[in-house]
Amino acid sequence: MDNDNVVNMDEKKPSFSFKGYLRGGIVLLIIILILFITLTNLYIVKENEYKVVRQFGEVVRIIEEPGLNYKIPFIQSVTTLPKYQMTYNVEEAEINTKDKKRLIIDNYTVWHIEDPKLMISNARTIVNAETKMAEFVFSTVRSELGQLDYDQIINDEKSSRGSLNDQVTDIVNELLAKDGYGIKVTDVRMKRTDLPAENEQSVFTRMISERESTAQGYLSKGDAEKNRIIANTDREVKEMLAEAKADAEIIRSEGEKEAAKLYNTSYSKDPEFYELFRTLQSYKQTINEETVLIIPFDSPYANLLKGSE
Repeated sequence: MDNDNVVNMDEKKPSFSFKGYLRGGIVLLIIILILFITLTNLYIVKENEYKVVRQFGEVVRIIEEPGLNYKIPFIQSVTTLPKYQMTYNVEEAEINTKDKKRLIIDNYTVWHIEDPKLMISNARTIVNAETKMAEFVFSTVRSELGQLDYDQIINDEKSSRGSLNDQVTDIVNELLAKDGYGIKVTDVRMKRTDLPAENEQSVFTRMISERESTAQGYLSKGDAEKNRIIANTDREVKEMLAEAKADAEIIRSEGEKEAAKLYNTSYSKDPEFYELFRTLQSYKQTINEETVLIIPFDSPYANLLKGSE
């Protein structure tokens, strides 16, 4: 009986299966693997970029809209291209102007990818696209500046630099569109236009001589204008003085005429007083502290001085 009980107790113990554990582990591993593959094949498209999906090396899709996307595992790959504006510094180079002067040009280009599929198809990489763009920019700048004289390029008063930048931009875009590179130039700007070192001093000397000649011309014109103004002023002053003198003579003659008229009127009213007045006036003109008079004792002057008639 005891043996039977022992056997029954052994039969009641739970049995653990190794195959069950193995099966559960495989399922869990598969789930983890699926999650890993799923997560690693999700990708986010940002606002300032393109996502290029390739399948066995061939472009099958280009995504421009921002958001979350998924690629086929092991078959497809995703690369990124910038959508924003980029700046490329073109290496400085030497060109010849229309009047056979040499210039060193240094410029930069602002550009962006307009059609990623065309860019990949014809340029393959951004580096190749920039290289081709730089070739077009240099050839266009050399051609356009080759039609201008040196003074037109460096002299602000004669410069067409502003319109030249726009012309170069338009021409480069036409060349890029013609060859289907899928990129577009926003702006081409020249940072500096310098002379080769061996030519700088001679050009500076010539510029100084030209400026001095121009300054001397301005001084000569100024002196001539000054002399003309002085001559005109002297003539006007003489004319004004002559007119004033003539007016003064007229006024003086009218005054003398009026005075004579008053004298005559006064004389006719009291001839004796007028005679006395004229005599006293003559004394003022003829007699001073050093005057010595010799007159007859009974002359009118002597009578007046004595206070007798």
